[in-house]
Amino acid sequence: MLDLLLAAVEAHGEGAEFVEPTVLGFLTPTSFVALAMIAVFALMIWKKVPGAIGKALDGKIAEIRDQLDEAKALRAEAEALKAEYQAKAAAADGEAAAMVERAKAESKAIVAKAKSDAEALVERRTQMAESKIAAEERAAIDEVRAVAAKAATAAATRMIAERRDAVSDKALVDEAIAAL
Repeated sequence: MLDLLLAAVEAHGEGAEFVEPTVLGFLTPTSFVALAMIAVFALMIWKKVPGAIGKALDGKIAEIRDQLDEAKALRAEAEALKAEYQAKAAAADGEAAAMVERAKAESKAIVAKAKSDAEALVERRTQMAESKIAAEERAAIDEVRAVAAKAATAAATRMIAERRDAVSDKALVDEAIAAL
């Protein structure tokens, strides 16, 4: 459009005056646009469009506030859950540490009991061995005494048999009978 206007200005020459077109002979394009805008605004006000827009915006604002409140509630719930799980994790860590300590204490008790049981077993076995050794010593001493008694009896029998004869035996028997 601008090209046409420029062409018209060149065609009329430099000295020609530019005449602005009009609508119905009295409205210029600028005033026509202004009048149309006023009519549109008047129509919008008459149909209560600003109130409808306000209501729509108020509804949107209320919806956004509800969503924000819901988001705050969800955040608070999530933080509460986080705190709860952190507390549970801390409690579980504490329980694990307590279990480790109990296990260490139980293992020390088991080791101590095993040591005392082993010492008691060694003591019992030592006493049993000492008892067996003492019994074997007594049996050996008794056996030596029995062998010595047998040897002494055999030696005495042999000596008596060598030194005594039938006449001395008769005198000894008579003497024993007279004592009775």
